[in-house]
Amino acid sequence: MLILLPPSEGKTAPRDGAAAVDLDALSFPELTGDRVDLLAALVRLCRTAPEAAATALGLGPTQAADIERNAVLPQAPAAPAREVYSGVLYDALGLRTLRAGTARRADASVLITSGLWGLLRPSDVIPAYRLGGGVSLPGVGPLAAFWRRPLGKSLPAAAGDELIVDLRSSTYAGFWRPPAELAARTVVVRVLHEHDGRRTVVSHHNKATKGRIVRRLLQDGATIATPARLVKVLTRLGWTAELTPPPSPGRPATVDVVVTDVPTS
Repeated sequence: MLILLPPSEGKTAPRDGAAAVDLDALSFPELTGDRVDLLAALVRLCRTAPEAAATALGLGPTQAADIERNAVLPQAPAAPAREVYSGVLYDALGLRTLRAGTARRADASVLITSGLWGLLRPSDVIPAYRLGGGVSLPGVGPLAAFWRRPLGKSLPAAAGDELIVDLRSSTYAGFWRPPAELAARTVVVRVLHEHDGRRTVVSHHNKATKGRIVRRLLQDGATIATPARLVKVLTRLGWTAELTPPPSPGRPATVDVVVTDVPTS
């Protein structure tokens, strides 16, 4: 099973004195050239035109530190992605607290789609950065378009013949969409909040529940090869899960996880 996650806007900056990012050491070495080009474009923009960088990145006056950090990314302290990404989903998932076999499963199964790095595993060492997936970077263009072709090769190769469980947000779903030949073994997971008979997507509930789902799947370690099997495992783990067939041939199925209440801690 391959689990696709978005990154987080919130990040925890590694401690001063830690080693800088080594692009050649990151997973998916076939993406190194694209990472070099994108990193250079981001650093150049933030160093030479901070006001233009703020506009392009969608940052306000109180976020000048993010631009300053981007300007020195190649030299910035780096740490494993599991320690850098924070926010609701990653706090609920708690990658940094996983141990032994569960941590190994996480590194083998979890792929993070990133606007700057393309794809990452939890153990990949990166600095804290600011580059949302919806950005159109001057000299590069929209990030989704930039990454679509390289990820179109890397993701299918990483998945092999395993089930792909897609928990990405809509922004990062645009970086890679499963071709028809992979759609039958791809499933999109949605989290719906049910209240007074109505089902809606609520951001906090969605992110927190997705984090808890991934953590429990990793801890459980069950072999999951089909969307129907995913529903059975989620049900056994205590969730209300419903499978919706693909809307048309060549599209993935959907598993809706329905919650009525999500703890905040």
